[in-house]
Amino acid sequence: MPLRTMSLGILLLGGIVASAASAQPAPEPAADSRSGTIAAQQQEKSTKLKPPQPDKVEKYVLRAEKLLLETPSGFYPAFASVYHGGGLTLGAGYRRYYADNTSWNIFGLYSFKNYKLLEVGTESRGHLEKRLSFGGKFGWRDATQVGYFGTGMKTDVDNRANFRFQETYADGHAVLRPVRWFPIQGSVGVERWDTMQGQGSFPSIETKYTAQTAPGLGASPVFIHSGLSAGFDWRQSEGYTTRGGLYQATFHDYRSDSNGLYNFQRLDADVIQHVPLLRDTWVLAVRGRLVTTLNDNNLIPYFMLPALGDGSSLRAFTTDRFRDRHSMLMTAEFRWLPAKAVDMALFYDAGKVTPHRRDLDFTNLKSDVGIGIRFHGTVMTPLRIDLAYGNEGIKLVFSSSAVF
Repeated sequence: MPLRTMSLGILLLGGIVASAASAQPAPEPAADSRSGTIAAQQQEKSTKLKPPQPDKVEKYVLRAEKLLLETPSGFYPAFASVYHGGGLTLGAGYRRYYADNTSWNIFGLYSFKNYKLLEVGTESRGHLEKRLSFGGKFGWRDATQVGYFGTGMKTDVDNRANFRFQETYADGHAVLRPVRWFPIQGSVGVERWDTMQGQGSFPSIETKYTAQTAPGLGASPVFIHSGLSAGFDWRQSEGYTTRGGLYQATFHDYRSDSNGLYNFQRLDADVIQHVPLLRDTWVLAVRGRLVTTLNDNNLIPYFMLPALGDGSSLRAFTTDRFRDRHSMLMTAEFRWLPAKAVDMALFYDAGKVTPHRRDLDFTNLKSDVGIGIRFHGTVMTPLRIDLAYGNEGIKLVFSSSAVF
């Protein structure tokens, strides 16, 4: 029965009872009788309750999440990035299961900047009572107009040059969770980097820089790349969460084929925390990230130096705007949830790159502020739009993943 009709009926019933009471007083009803009446009313109301229905936005997002994450096999649209800064990307893939929780997958991506990616791989999940997952992949990537501005924080935005690289890679990887919140990840693979003349509207890198100002200029190394990470992760999911945190360290070892000329090791440290406020309708999310190379005297190719500036670091700055041997980044977001599948956010980014680890302090930081909207499901963020402002201008960011 609609609430308005029910209320009117109760009022009429109350008037009749009041009239009768004024004509002839009636005894007080017993406590047991009142309890029975209330219980009956509650029982009647419970039979008419309906579960909340998702709105149109939530339906679309949940449909996308199911298609991308839950579809057991067949063709699907692929939403990812060939390489950061590649622009709007279109793609498709095909997945096929050939055993329980084990599938092979192939997908391709193409961006409006002529960036391309093709990858085939296999994943097997849920072993050892859902504690172990493992897999492997083989791929090829072509990024045609990646920006380079020199090294350090004092580079001029007008000194941009473009370079192109093609990367062929293959690896095997595994994730072991002795307990759910303690992931240990390991991988080993081969990477071949071929660098060439940059495309686009900016000069090619070899026309503006030398081997002294762009370390490893002209190099096309092959690396054996191994990685090991461990940490504590109690987020609801990697792709979308309103609570929990990630505290993780990852060690990378790169061994080159050029008589060890480009050998180096790198350590990445991440601290992420999500603090829910007012029953998860407001969330304070913070991140700190440190990337440091461990070999002060080794030559690191310019295209593998730690960098800041893209849709998930210094969002108001051009992709890879700042490069050097060490980097630090801090981000804070104040998020609120106006609808079930929509988040809004105010954010602040700050960071720097340095040639020496001792210079990783809080002076001379580059920063930006902005506002964003995110369309998300229960475990992923298919669309994120951020508008960021910094001292080099305004930048609009479109992404198919959470910022962190």
